[in-house]
Amino acid sequence: MKRLLPLIFVGLSAAAAAPDLRPLQGAPWARHVIDGEGRGSDGTKLLDLNGDGWPDVTTGWEEEGETRVYLNPGPKGAVREPWPKVTVGKTPSAEDAVFADLDGDGAPDVVSATEGASQRVFIHWGPRDRNRILDAGAWRQEVLPVATGVTRWMFIEPLQFDGRHGVDLIAGSKPGPAGQKAFVGWFEAPASARDVAAWKWHPLADAGWIMSIEPVDMDGDGDLDILYSDRNGPTRGIFWLENPGAAEIARGRRPARHRVLTAEVQQVMFLTVGDVDRDGRPDIVAGVEVGPVRREQPNQNSRIVWLRRLDGTGRAWSEQVFHVPANTGNIKGLAVGDINGDGRADIVASCENAHGERRGVYWLRQGATTAERDWTPFDLAGIPGIKYDLVRLLDLDGDGDLDVLVNDEQEAGRGLGVVWYENPLR
Repeated sequence: MKRLLPLIFVGLSAAAAAPDLRPLQGAPWARHVIDGEGRGSDGTKLLDLNGDGWPDVTTGWEEEGETRVYLNPGPKGAVREPWPKVTVGKTPSAEDAVFADLDGDGAPDVVSATEGASQRVFIHWGPRDRNRILDAGAWRQEVLPVATGVTRWMFIEPLQFDGRHGVDLIAGSKPGPAGQKAFVGWFEAPASARDVAAWKWHPLADAGWIMSIEPVDMDGDGDLDILYSDRNGPTRGIFWLENPGAAEIARGRRPARHRVLTAEVQQVMFLTVGDVDRDGRPDIVAGVEVGPVRREQPNQNSRIVWLRRLDGTGRAWSEQVFHVPANTGNIKGLAVGDINGDGRADIVASCENAHGERRGVYWLRQGATTAERDWTPFDLAGIPGIKYDLVRLLDLDGDGDLDVLVNDEQEAGRGLGVVWYENPLR
């Protein structure tokens, strides 16, 4: 693995003198509310649920204790108005929700992961009749018994991992009360996915607090590995688990773990994968904290780290740091995409602790080089919004540029809900 460059190490140090943090330029984008009725919307996942060519959305509402699905009306519909929705199940302390066709019937289901005192994984079996997607009575909710009371489930992703039966589930957690440990691991699908008692849990690595899980082919061998970020504790960092192949997984072999982020940090937040420098190799961008997060100055110790892939092995990386702009919160989520249509990859960031006049979503425009001095920060969300989550880039209004889908869970004690910001480029 490539050693950390001395300059980069200094950049990640909380004690190092930070450059003058540049203020955000530009005006906020127009905000459109997909669903603002509830408390604590917590992350979004996408899939074209009804086959109309437009990505639909699912999210868990943590404080509301529900998981909901939203049908995208498309750019020719009322995409700027609240979207048609359905509550697919009651999910106390819902932390994550994702689409997956677990039983292979052609109708996507939803899987919810819950933390708090709930500590369960719910499956919401979707209706085969697409005309009944918005009918709450057409969804059937069950609990995976093997997941109940084990740990606080934080993130979940579908992946056919062992080459047998149906889709498996990769999951990560944070510690629970009474000494419950945190893990990243997988739920093995049985021959009949609807036999919920037959699912099996296999821990793969101890963890502190799993923030992100991304199934990615990290070593170019044609199968999907498990890339993840671990927020805190002795195991914190960014790692990937090398898929040894379905046959080896089925025999019980544990994947080898490889470290990506080598710098010492206090916390690691969400990560995203994208080709920042247009060299054809997918990089990793993540938010980190190099010191304590203070409410009065949350961005002081917050950084964006660009982990540039140096070859196809997944084991050679360089690290470049971006200081967080002035008058923002601390980094939570990130996405990579060409926001201004100049052919260069830009970075969109979401924040938490964006209290008062601080901004909770902004974007960094890449300039002539990838050096930090050539990235310019722009406002995106304006003042409303305090604690945002995952960032999704997609063209929601059909005008050819990338809009931003996010959610806020704390504004006015309830959150802005599930919202999207309309790119003013076109």
